Amino acid sequence: MNTSRLFVLNVLLLCGLLLSAGFPLSAEAVGAPDYAGSQSCISCHQKEYNQWHSSGHPFKLRKIDGREPEWQAPLPPGWAWSDISYTIGGTHKKIRFIDQDGFIITTNKKGEKAPTQFNFEDGTWSNYHPGEKKPYNCGRCHTTGYSKEGFQEGRPGLIGTWVFPGIQCEECHGPAAEHVALNIKGKETKEGVKVDKSAELCGKCHNRGGLNGKIMASKGLIRHHEQYNELKGSRNKEKAKMECIECHNPHQSARHIVVDCASCHAEEAESLEKTPMPHQTVVCIDCHMPLGTKSATKYDDYSGDIRTHVFAISVDPKAKLTYKDAKGKEWGTGYVTLEVACLHCHKSRSANWAAKYAKGFHKK
Repeated sequence: MNTSRLFVLNVLLLCGLLLSAGFPLSAEAVGAPDYAGSQSCISCHQKEYNQWHSSGHPFKLRKIDGREPEWQAPLPPGWAWSDISYTIGGTHKKIRFIDQDGFIITTNKKGEKAPTQFNFEDGTWSNYHPGEKKPYNCGRCHTTGYSKEGFQEGRPGLIGTWVFPGIQCEECHGPAAEHVALNIKGKETKEGVKVDKSAELCGKCHNRGGLNGKIMASKGLIRHHEQYNELKGSRNKEKAKMECIECHNPHQSARHIVVDCASCHAEEAESLEKTPMPHQTVVCIDCHMPLGTKSATKYDDYSGDIRTHVFAISVDPKAKLTYKDAKGKEWGTGYVTLEVACLHCHKSRSANWAAKYAKGFHKK
């Protein structure tokens, strides 16, 4: 029997094993035999599957293909669901839309410039490259099994190809068809799947401009999805050494924290309890991880909609969260300023006022 025929028979056997065990295979997985699909993980990892499914990761890119979805979202002016091939995001913060040719929608249906990004948190529309012919080239961080070659489904605007839309289990754990097949046979092994607990695994997508400590910024706030850059670029060198999983369960939404700050910072937590802050429901992250980063919406001059991972606070009232280099490019400074840490609550005060109380705050 020749090699190609044997390969086909092995693929068919694996598909049969998966289906007989109650693991449905998607059409994409059948076309990529190394992949089993996230549905195959449910039987053994139901808890992790449920956590992941509600995290937002699987919906970074969602296939619509002209069908009105069961969930609700408004459409840009004049467009109908029959015009939409994919949506980008759409669970927590914002949603954008891709037309049937694979281009991100940046106009109304007449081709006129129009706000086409809907922001869920405040119900507003924002401009996203208005009027531009904008191909979708975000698959590296929005899909599973991405290749930069070709055009998904032959749509000219979809740059690259992928096995699954969204961040599925196998994007982090690797192609798992072998692992699933072995466990179906009763081996109960971790063989055939990877478990990478490094910050670099998260950082391959949660970065902007590369895995480095350079923090890109815009209009006074840090730009979104660069938590790795923030962490490594923090002026707090101990925090810069941390791994993401020390605080986060990688299967859950980032809003769920697995440890309390006091478990590592007992003295600081004790000193906080001696101030009026806890009585105002102020907790550690309100000051050390304020909303210094913007994804969809900006609430005021000092607040975006995502918590920063910089942690370190400068008590210099003249300090700024961002700066511009000689070429006019804006960068994060690596510390949180009093304006961002304090004035998002104390809006009628000044940085000079905040400096009087911030110096030596945890030593009082």
